[in-house]
Amino acid sequence: MISEHGHATILHAHLFAGLGGGARGFNRATSRVGNLTASFRCLGGIDADAGAIRDFGRLAGVPGTCMDLFDREQYRDFHGQEPPIGWREATVDDVRAAFGHERPNVLFTSPPCKGFSGLLSETKSRTTKYQALNRLTLRGIWLALEAYRDDPVELILLENVPRIASRGRALLDRITGLLRAYGYAVAETTHDCGELGGLAQSRRRFLLVARHTAKVKPFLYEPPKRSLHGVGDILSRMPLPGDEAAGPMHRVPMLHWSTWVRLAFVEAGSDWRSLGRLAVEDGVLRDYALAPCGEWRGGVLGVNRWEEPTGTVAGRSGPSNGAYSVADPRRADSVAAFGQYGVKHFDEPSQVVIGKAAVGAGNFAVADPRHAGPPKHSNEFRIVPWDGTGRAVTGAHGTGQCVADPRGDVRRSGALGVVPWEATAGTVAGESLPSNGTFAVADPRPRLEREKGDDYYGAGHYGVVPWREATGAVSAAAGYDNGRWSVADPRPMLPAATDKVVARIRALDGTWHRPFTTAELAALQSLFDPEEQAELDGLSDADWRERIGNAVPPDAAQAIAETMGRTLLLAWSGEGFMLSALPIWVRPVAVALAVRQPQDAA
Repeated sequence: MISEHGHATILHAHLFAGLGGGARGFNRATSRVGNLTASFRCLGGIDADAGAIRDFGRLAGVPGTCMDLFDREQYRDFHGQEPPIGWREATVDDVRAAFGHERPNVLFTSPPCKGFSGLLSETKSRTTKYQALNRLTLRGIWLALEAYRDDPVELILLENVPRIASRGRALLDRITGLLRAYGYAVAETTHDCGELGGLAQSRRRFLLVARHTAKVKPFLYEPPKRSLHGVGDILSRMPLPGDEAAGPMHRVPMLHWSTWVRLAFVEAGSDWRSLGRLAVEDGVLRDYALAPCGEWRGGVLGVNRWEEPTGTVAGRSGPSNGAYSVADPRRADSVAAFGQYGVKHFDEPSQVVIGKAAVGAGNFAVADPRHAGPPKHSNEFRIVPWDGTGRAVTGAHGTGQCVADPRGDVRRSGALGVVPWEATAGTVAGESLPSNGTFAVADPRPRLEREKGDDYYGAGHYGVVPWREATGAVSAAAGYDNGRWSVADPRPMLPAATDKVVARIRALDGTWHRPFTTAELAALQSLFDPEEQAELDGLSDADWRERIGNAVPPDAAQAIAETMGRTLLLAWSGEGFMLSALPIWVRPVAVALAVRQPQDAA
């Protein structure tokens, strides 16, 4: 109620609370009507997901309660087995205890949407399992109504996917009938929560609003709409993906190599259908020698433009099942971990040369415009078998001018001779080769070290060691260009189609087409500020993304809370109307929301 100073504290509680996005939004809200003001305080939340409840405590600022609201029959139908020993059905006393034995003024419910979601086939949604999950919504609302039967909650809000209005029509009718039996006027509508919260995503949601007619007589006004932002407005305020300071939630997901390639060819603002416009000959892309895959649904592998909002963030928000990638115009050269297989322009500087300067560990490849031409020195140092035919004798020596001579006892005097370091050499002849005289020297200088001014030496340079042979002694200056410090590696150098990697490929539009990181999805949901490090319970990206996708965007919840706060201030002050440019929430039933009807008294 309103204090003598004209301030009221509105108590809110959350059923099927998830990770606490709705609670966080309500906590941020403030409402004003004339000289009257209102702030919001959270009483608690209830959810069956223990990880989500731990997140709820972090985001809402008050502890949540992990509670299974199934009755025994629903539990059997959903899980396919009897409950474990010690399990019991939740009661109205459990609900009151979860909310600290205080009565909320607003009850926010966001029940499971899997049974109503378009991600689930119509046939599967009709199974016993998902029908039990749908009935959980009705049981949860009934428990809350019974818990405060003697002192009803002023306003109740149910949030869900829009498809609940069609696929869950029978259930909604039962919920509406139940609410009316407890003295509530009910209205249904669909809103874009992105517009309510000014988000960088378009998020259409079903909203059912229930107003207790005996306690709240004023109109319930519709929250004002705001412009959607481009994803770049949010992402540009965040560190580049892979920055260790941003935490584990801000790492780029690992994808199949083929998926990275497909993303690079998808036009920003489009999806996999962009691949259909590429020229294919004999099953491969004519210009790129890559095969596109067309076995996808609309939106799959979609890439969002930097300046446009994304679609609804879902629990399964991966690049292979929707438009969950972005054409990022920012250069990521500073993030070495995500430059694997990067190719530098010939006129660009290289990044820092590190100890593991390999193409698989950074931008250590170059687009060399110089054409190497045909192979040079063809057949140089070729050895002709003893019983084979020699090549044509030409003026230029070297091509096939050696023979595998099986005669081991035929030697020429001085051939392959080695002159001691301190002795004199023989006469320097026109053919001063080790094979026809003493034209070699026993050089005592260690390691063949070469200093400025010394003659170039090539002992072992660019030498390649066979895979199954031992290498020489590893020296401090071991490099591929000063000895046998390379290996003939028989393993594939490129990742297989089934290998998951993080790759940075410059797309045709010059940007990096990459999936959103989990932290970016949380920021698009307004769960965290872009400058804030995202942190949720656990270590699983899959779990994080599911909770984020199921969450209510706090900014949208804040807009709804402020509207409800104004309605409650009017009711508590004894006013039934205020001048406002805002439309009445759900215009076709405005009278039902504003005026107590005879059927409401029943």
